[in-house]
Amino acid sequence: MKNIYGVLQGPRLTEKASSLHEEDGKVVFKVNPKANKIDIKRAVEKMFSVKVKNVRTAKIHGKQKRVGRSIGFTSDWKKAYVTLSEGKINFADEL
Repeated sequence: MKNIYGVLQGPRLTEKASSLHEEDGKVVFKVNPKANKIDIKRAVEKMFSVKVKNVRTAKIHGKQKRVGRSIGFTSDWKKAYVTLSEGKINFADEL
């Protein structure tokens, strides 16, 4: 992917993600499903001015949802666990 602003779709601010951030220095992002680890690393380093040590990705399959009689699925998406070696990202200050 050439556009780094199309790679990251937003942070995942959950209890698990916040505990990973405090304990291990990991940050969790929702990313474009077509992005690879190299694209994710470059985007995080450029946007937040930090040094990335490691990137792990996971594809999340959509869940089955029901509205009345209709049954459908939520969209599949991809998330990335980014381990930082230098620097820190604080999303409370960014907002």
